[in-house]
Amino acid sequence: MTAETLPQVSSNSRARSSSQTWAGSSPRRLTPWRVLGLISLVLLAAAWLVPFLWNILTSFKSEQDAVRVPVQIMPEGGFTLEAYRRVLGQGNLVVWFTNSVVVAVAVTVLSVLICALAAYGFSRMAFRGRKLLLAITLASIMVPGQLLIVPLFRQMASFDLVDTYWGVILPQLVHPVIVYILKKFFDGIPRELEESARMDGAGPLRIFWSIILPLSRPVLAAVSIFLFIGAWNNFLWPFIVTNNPDLMTLPVGLANVRSGYGLQYAQNSAAAVLAALPLLVVFVFFQRQIVRGVATTGLGGQ
Repeated sequence: MTAETLPQVSSNSRARSSSQTWAGSSPRRLTPWRVLGLISLVLLAAAWLVPFLWNILTSFKSEQDAVRVPVQIMPEGGFTLEAYRRVLGQGNLVVWFTNSVVVAVAVTVLSVLICALAAYGFSRMAFRGRKLLLAITLASIMVPGQLLIVPLFRQMASFDLVDTYWGVILPQLVHPVIVYILKKFFDGIPRELEESARMDGAGPLRIFWSIILPLSRPVLAAVSIFLFIGAWNNFLWPFIVTNNPDLMTLPVGLANVRSGYGLQYAQNSAAAVLAALPLLVVFVFFQRQIVRGVATTGLGGQ
């Protein structure tokens, strides 16, 4: 066989294999259960999407059109940006937005670093009591976070961290679920790579930083996005630990604006849209990393 015939043979073999694949695969039939599942998914998607679109529509109405009875989809006075102007003019929205960004980014970076180090220790290091400590870490998942509010607040008060950034950030850094996810991923990384690096004189931290973390980018990206969303939406703990308006995060600040200025539907809808906009941007730009990270962990098949 000459070199000129190799491309033809390879192309023919690929054509045969593809034809066999198409011949062997049959289209999925629309069974009654499959149709019922599709209808259920469409209804669930509509149940989430309709209130979201209605909230956006209300944010572009005047207060008179927002409370008009009967409810009208199209406002009589036309669409307006008055609700957004009032929300941006009231309170310290820019300050609260900045605080949310600082808290969410700090919680995400520090949580990923701490959880990755803990997962690396559980996955690669042999020490006495490792299984027991791992069991305790996993058991802490079953403890409701509300039970820890009082001891955490007392601890922050004893450290004089109430009404500080660190008082908001530190209690949000420990996530046993993230430790478990990262450990499961680290268990699947071949140990031969570490052995080669160890023969070259690399220590545990160098192996962790130069080998484990670069190979774990998909799952790290996924958990980072989830941590950022959770920290951004967190309301209860920042509400408890902060009293200074200049240190409030966006959810806490918007709640105070609502309680101070009364119930104003158009302004509340505009504030909700502004608070959700960064999360929508994050999801739109990183949805591929989210799906890839969740698929790479292997949790979907367990």
